[in-house]
Amino acid sequence: MGEPESIEDFYDRVAAATDAEGRLAVAIESMPGWDIFPFELDGLRIKPLEPLADVEPARRGEDPADCDCLRPPTPEQEARVVWSNERWVVSDVGMQLPITLILKPRAHHDLADLPDDLASEMGRLMVAITAAVEALPSVGRCHVGRYGDGGAHLHPFFFGRPARMPQLRGSCVLDWEENLPAVPDDVRRTNAGFVGRRLVERLGGAGPAWEA
Repeated sequence: MGEPESIEDFYDRVAAATDAEGRLAVAIESMPGWDIFPFELDGLRIKPLEPLADVEPARRGEDPADCDCLRPPTPEQEARVVWSNERWVVSDVGMQLPITLILKPRAHHDLADLPDDLASEMGRLMVAITAAVEALPSVGRCHVGRYGDGGAHLHPFFFGRPARMPQLRGSCVLDWEENLPAVPDDVRRTNAGFVGRRLVERLGGAGPAWEA
């Protein structure tokens, strides 16, 4: 059995597929050709491929001493807490979808080093959050995303995809989201409060901070 491909070999293979300007062709048969793709194809092109970085970019909180989890939450952060217990916090992110939540462990962990007991609990939490989000009348589906390129503290997202808007299905929902109008604060809090109360009913813990 051979060795896994190096990033240098991967990059060279990708670079070999670019044109004279270092651009990859738009894969019309893939996402740009989907009915949910939010942009017209005329004039669409991919940016030139940049060279490999020497190292992975540093993330916020790579050193636990620099992570926000070791500092008291700000009043604004506290005001966005939808549900919490002694180990986890669910907060409203305030994006332009009916609801967008983020789940964080109180202790400093990323996904790859999450202890087994917290990993098991996270699975149950993800199921409960998804069910609560999908119970909102304005939500057709709850999408779950974990990226982790900006911050080293585990923070999976829960995106409430608007119901009965077929163009917003699937992985393009976040491209649409950036162009949607802002959700009024009262609507955002009502939706988040609904989810928070559902989580309390199912899991215990404390509900929305603004309803305490």
